[in-house]
Amino acid sequence: MSSSTPASYGGWQSERSGFMGRLSGVGFALIVGGCVLLLTPINLSSWTAAFVCVPPAAVLFALAFGRVLGLSADEWILLAVRHQINVATRRNIFQSGAFAPRSKTSGQQPMDLPGVLARLRFLEAPDGLGDTLGVSHDPVANTYTAVARITFPGLALIDSDRQTARVAAWAGFLRGFCTEDSPIVRIAVHQRCLPDDGAALRSWTDRHIVADAPKEAVAALTELMEGAGPAATIRETYLSVTLSVPKARLAVKGAGGGQVGAAAVLVRELHAMHSSLSSASLQVVEWLSPRALAQVVRTAFDPEAQLMLATRNAAAQAPDWQGLGPGVAPELAGPAHAETDWGTYRHDGAWTVSYQVRAWPQADVYATFLQPLLRPRQNARRSLSIVYEPIGPRRARQDLAREKAKRESARKLRAKTGQDESADELLEAQKARAQDVARASGQGVVRLTAVLAVTVTDLGELETACAELQADAAASGLELRRMWGAQDVGFAAAALPLGQGLPDRRIGF
Repeated sequence: MSSSTPASYGGWQSERSGFMGRLSGVGFALIVGGCVLLLTPINLSSWTAAFVCVPPAAVLFALAFGRVLGLSADEWILLAVRHQINVATRRNIFQSGAFAPRSKTSGQQPMDLPGVLARLRFLEAPDGLGDTLGVSHDPVANTYTAVARITFPGLALIDSDRQTARVAAWAGFLRGFCTEDSPIVRIAVHQRCLPDDGAALRSWTDRHIVADAPKEAVAALTELMEGAGPAATIRETYLSVTLSVPKARLAVKGAGGGQVGAAAVLVRELHAMHSSLSSASLQVVEWLSPRALAQVVRTAFDPEAQLMLATRNAAAQAPDWQGLGPGVAPELAGPAHAETDWGTYRHDGAWTVSYQVRAWPQADVYATFLQPLLRPRQNARRSLSIVYEPIGPRRARQDLAREKAKRESARKLRAKTGQDESADELLEAQKARAQDVARASGQGVVRLTAVLAVTVTDLGELETACAELQADAAASGLELRRMWGAQDVGFAAAALPLGQGLPDRRIGF
């Protein structure tokens, strides 16, 4: 075992996307309106005007600077109004299944997903090795996403030197996409931790017990499986890779254009990254087919389907199996019913609460700091998605220079007005300078976000599961914020490995 000190990591920074300092465009307009109201009585030299104008000015300032559960007051009001409009018009309710519209041409039910997922289509493409690859196509963003089920040896039970080497290999994998001409615009890691129902184990055992096996041995094995199966947990890890057609226009055109050309370029990129994945100690179990991808989506919406699908998939391995193949038809991937509430998302027979990581640890942490988030829980399943957006060198230089300029201008303004500089602001400025130095030395820069979800099938256990997740997040040094008024969007980002969840960079808005 190595006796060296484990490496620590830090330096995460929140994006500054305010219109003026930390104020949004709406907040800045509220401040302007409040100042106009305060100046009006002075210009009119009227006490009557002061009594009329000062109260609404105070309200505008409170809306601009007030905070409600991590959101500014104006953002909170906009979310609440939008949610109430959706509730009044019943746009927060989704019904599929027998209620899904059928195609006018084929008469079949198309793939029907709720909310922000409604625009997605699951395509089938050859993977170049004789099998088929499932591709999630977003026609609005013009992107194509492939999803792989992967395994990773982990970091917990190895020495610090190997931990550092594996983390550095993963960083090198991400840095390989931080180029100006890379068509890969998003990479996401998704892990879900769910109770093991033992269906696959029972099915395998039933098929391998011989007819003349001793009854005592069979009874003991059955008792062992009944006790150990529900106490175990399953961890599923997925890697999604998203290709942007606008950034790969020439390559797509050279491959035949359209969806066929885009899928061909995506498959070529997947083959090219195979060695980099191996260097990062990631083993690709399989690139999901359309039916396997649909099953991952289906079991997230309907956890009760996990038992049936696991049993059927295990039985389908038998050579004499005559039933349906493994997985789910893409048109059946979505829920039969879903409803978005202010703080929860109900889908089929389950309830989910989603959180966004709003602040990463301020101090340096070890590579295993996220382990508490996916502790096995018998009353709930947890999902974690970390989405990365590699940034090219030119844009990274511009973005970091813009961030430094904002911080420096804010510091100079506080100095002129006689305000003291807080330790947090000084630390952020130091991180910005260190990040720019690392970029100049050849390191890559990525945007990232992390979204978590906790899902239960018993509504009475939901708040307990949420409290446990927040406690584990605090142990990891993370600050979570419940995605009030956007739980359906949070579910799509946190509970599904489709590379959702990272918005476009907002500049000056």
